[in-house]
Amino acid sequence: MKIATWNVNGLRARQGQLLDWLAAEQPDIVCLQEIKASLDQLTFALHDMETFWCYWHGAKGYSGVGLLVSKRLAAAAPSCAHPSFDFEQRMATTTVETPVGQVTIASAYVPNGGKDYVAKLRFLEALDTWTAEAQQAGRQIVLCGDLNVARTDADIHPRERKPNQVGARPDERAIFEHMLSRDLVDVGRALDPNNENLFTWWAPWRSLRQKNIGWRIDYVIASRPLARRVTSCVVQREVGTSDHGPVVATFEMSLVDPPT
Repeated sequence: MKIATWNVNGLRARQGQLLDWLAAEQPDIVCLQEIKASLDQLTFALHDMETFWCYWHGAKGYSGVGLLVSKRLAAAAPSCAHPSFDFEQRMATTTVETPVGQVTIASAYVPNGGKDYVAKLRFLEALDTWTAEAQQAGRQIVLCGDLNVARTDADIHPRERKPNQVGARPDERAIFEHMLSRDLVDVGRALDPNNENLFTWWAPWRSLRQKNIGWRIDYVIASRPLARRVTSCVVQREVGTSDHGPVVATFEMSLVDPPT
């Protein structure tokens, strides 16, 4: 099962790129962030895709998320929702049946905190609570999205590091790590622990993307039993013109339990 996440930074501006990428990559589940569009602003090609069930959770302007579930994976449209703490179209969830049981998928966009840092911390704390409730209920989850926190300085290029900058402050990192302590795994870093050039976002100036001078703030995070099934997690820096690259994780979902 291939699960991808991509902050498209404006779905209408990236429509052609998204459709071409979907056709080439053929993911099973796609989590999108910053779609910046309401349902009535989407073209027919996006509103009613032939090969995906689509759930668009957005409004005009800032933010908004989407969930695409391949019709190969689900014969009928899956039920989608958003948590009660989501007041600004920042998170959508669905549950799908897989060979290893039900899996809840979440597409999340954490506010960057530059204009309202307290709101960012509040959202992160609510996300931590959501993962705690999932853990207590015994649900397997895959949380994907632009979480706007670089876990450590290794997730920021040395030229981009600054004292006390938003996205790398101790309090937001502490909430992030507390969330991961709930038997969750950052699969990108788990598979590539020593890569100091693993970035997913690049400021759109001075050719920083081409030079790979960026931050790692987009994640695929999975419950530990699912994380053991991940065979690859790749950042596709060359795809599209968003300031973020897609992150694509492949899970081996055979019935045979993987090694612990």
